[in-house]
Amino acid sequence: MFDRYQAGEQAVLVHVHFSDENSKEDLAELELLVASAGVEAVDVLTTSRQAPHAKYFVGSGKAEEIASAVKAHDANVVIFNHALSPSQERNLEAICQCRVLDRTGLILDIFAQRARTHEGKLQVELAQLRHISTRLIRGWTHLERQKGGIGLRGPGETQLETDRRLLRGRIKAILRRLEKVQKQREQGRRSRKRAEIPTVSLVGYTNAGKSTLFNQITNSHVYAADQLFATLDPTLRKIELNEVGATILADTVGFIRHLPHDLVAAFKATLQETQEADLLLHVVDVSEANHRETMGEVNAVLEEIDADEIQQLIVCNKIDSMDGVVARIDRDDEDVPIRVWMSAKTGEGVELLHQALSECLGRSMVNYTLRIPPAHSQLRGVLYELNCIDSEVYDSTGDWIVDVRMPSVDWNRLEKRLDKGISSFVVQH
Repeated sequence: MFDRYQAGEQAVLVHVHFSDENSKEDLAELELLVASAGVEAVDVLTTSRQAPHAKYFVGSGKAEEIASAVKAHDANVVIFNHALSPSQERNLEAICQCRVLDRTGLILDIFAQRARTHEGKLQVELAQLRHISTRLIRGWTHLERQKGGIGLRGPGETQLETDRRLLRGRIKAILRRLEKVQKQREQGRRSRKRAEIPTVSLVGYTNAGKSTLFNQITNSHVYAADQLFATLDPTLRKIELNEVGATILADTVGFIRHLPHDLVAAFKATLQETQEADLLLHVVDVSEANHRETMGEVNAVLEEIDADEIQQLIVCNKIDSMDGVVARIDRDDEDVPIRVWMSAKTGEGVELLHQALSECLGRSMVNYTLRIPPAHSQLRGVLYELNCIDSEVYDSTGDWIVDVRMPSVDWNRLEKRLDKGISSFVVQH
């Protein structure tokens, strides 16, 4: 149904420098994305603009230059390092006489190549369908209406309307199947909470070394490669930590600047492993010059998926690529670990990471005694859902006196969710 290009083709890359910080993209990152997609970049064209051109995104002169480069190199596809509107894509295709792809389409193509599990494939297909639904007209410009006549009278729809109806049906079917997957994941999380097994989720910019670190800690053999989006499907493994015991470690998909919203929505089931974690291991490639920027991008995505309140331990990875940097733990004023400097590749500093994880997870549990009046019985129901009640008794006034033990992140969430805040129910000692 869709005319997607095949990997192994020749591409002309287009990058526009904008003065606006929010519109800026990284040209080196585009080249890495293109290499990850298995495409050969035959030419790179750059230009500067204050704002995108309404018709071609670039100016009409630059559009002609792109078309000339396509002919000169016999390229099959033009890839923009920006998000294009459907009309801009069509106008550029008309002038270049080849397929035009924007940054979102390129990332979706990489995801389609990397999806291995049934869930991953469903999530990628959902993101692709949502993205492509606005671009359907490309395939059917030669068909005005379905043919009429005896035996060929259709429902009176244009071919485009038929396609959109089929698309909506397919999207609904995928959402239903993903809902089942989400329920299964939720069940697993609930049983882990009942068993009081904490979850640590690896997050970070794509290609920061998360899967290599995951393999180093868990002695697993998860696919790890020096390319963008090597990991797509989440993997969970159990590890043992001193003073904490059994802990679940989750390897998740890497983030990237301006992560397409279609992807964030489609990967809701996967990203929930991050939302429900007790601790986030934020893996940073400190050998990169722009690592502070990429940290900001990851934090922006975490805020978007409501995971910014969760305690973070920053892993400064790839110190083996730097001179004079040794494995160490950085601590805050309260002596809590905030950064671990290490190398996932060589294993230098892994013991320090285990130590920091044990300290962070040991501190992350809170114990309180609450007095809950009958008028706030809903709070008691929420506490039972979280499986955090150690004991409860009635007092003479009919209030519940409840002893709770829960991760501090859950306590902070309840503090924000409740009108009065959960701390208002704490019994004063």
